[in-house]
Amino acid sequence: MMLIAAGWISFLLLAGGLALDHTVTGIVTRNFDEQLGYMLTGMIGSAEIGPDGEVFFIRPLGDQRFLEPNSGLYWQIRATGHEDFPSRSLWDRSLAVPAGHFDAQPHVYDSDQFAGEPLRVLERSIILPGSNTQWMFTVAASRKDLNEQIKMIRSILVYSFVALGFGLLLMAGMQTWYGLFPLRHVRRAIQKLRTTGAARVNDPLPREVEPLVNELNALLAHTERQAEEARTHAGNLAHALKTPLTVVMNAATAKAPDLADTVIREAAVMRRQVDHHLARARAVGRRAVGMSRAEVWPSLEAVLRAVERLYDQARFDLDGPRDVTVAIEKQDLEEILGNLIENAAKYGGGSVFVTVDAGERDSRFCEIWIEDDGLGIPEAERIRIFDRGARLDTGKPGTGLGLAIVRDVVEIYGGTVQLEESDDLGGLLVKLRLPRIAG
Repeated sequence: MMLIAAGWISFLLLAGGLALDHTVTGIVTRNFDEQLGYMLTGMIGSAEIGPDGEVFFIRPLGDQRFLEPNSGLYWQIRATGHEDFPSRSLWDRSLAVPAGHFDAQPHVYDSDQFAGEPLRVLERSIILPGSNTQWMFTVAASRKDLNEQIKMIRSILVYSFVALGFGLLLMAGMQTWYGLFPLRHVRRAIQKLRTTGAARVNDPLPREVEPLVNELNALLAHTERQAEEARTHAGNLAHALKTPLTVVMNAATAKAPDLADTVIREAAVMRRQVDHHLARARAVGRRAVGMSRAEVWPSLEAVLRAVERLYDQARFDLDGPRDVTVAIEKQDLEEILGNLIENAAKYGGGSVFVTVDAGERDSRFCEIWIEDDGLGIPEAERIRIFDRGARLDTGKPGTGLGLAIVRDVVEIYGGTVQLEESDDLGGLLVKLRLPRIAG
């Protein structure tokens, strides 16, 4: 921040100093040229042609420096075929005036014709009354005073702008230090958080850093929830595996004749439990990475192609907009839809109807209805059926984990799932609500 401030301040001061130097030196130089112009006008107004055809002054010029040799202020009148008419201040020198041109307007320029004495020269061509001769009136002044004025002005500008630059940098430094000072409080609060084991930053902090502290507390809460979820998953998995392992251990200890069948059966149970908890863990991990997104319609079509191979006698219908996108990973969305649609085809009467954006349209959520024409689920059992291992129809193969996985994954992404009765098909209606991504 200080380097950026220093660079920007230096650039602005340099640009402003150059512009101000150009403006002020231009004003001083114009004032100097105007003084020469007044003298040239006085010369022209005092000049006349004598009987001998030579120019002379009818009245002396007012500045006494014209009478002092090498005074730094000179005039000269020159014409072709005539002797030069110089000021006494020129003494034994003369002004070199370019010949062969006519300056109807005053022409000003710098000249180094006198060694060690740079000149500012103003000249003008005049034809005086009573003469057809072109006379070149020239007045010159030493640039010494002008250069000293410009040097003094530039010195003042340099010192002033350097002082201004240091002042601005000091102010920027103080502003940066004061503006970032609240972050020191945050650092101490985080250090206290780490050393004391506190779960939140509760110390009173400046208002400027409150949004940062709020986000930090939200991150801590999120991390705490993830850690708690991980502990819960580990505990649930340990509890779920404890019983099958006990059965296998007892059968092995007793050297039961059906040991192989027992191991295969209980291993399948353990595998289903592991798959269930892995599904939850994947959903939690993907949610923590960032904003997930999946298009609903392509996922539905992919799931239906797989389910139709298993239940080729069932009829599947899709309806709703095709451009809906939800905030969930594609793999998780297909796992949810696969479980629900496969259950509808397995336990229904042969018809499955899936509607995207059903019910009242909500800008925050997309509601997907999955209906079948089966026997449905009694209202008293609609909550228990989401428990792990819960099954109503034990005559068909299944693990009892499908709806449990659906509920857990949907809730991880901030959605809901509920069971009702289908008004159109008479069977089960599953209302799946998932957070929508606008656009």
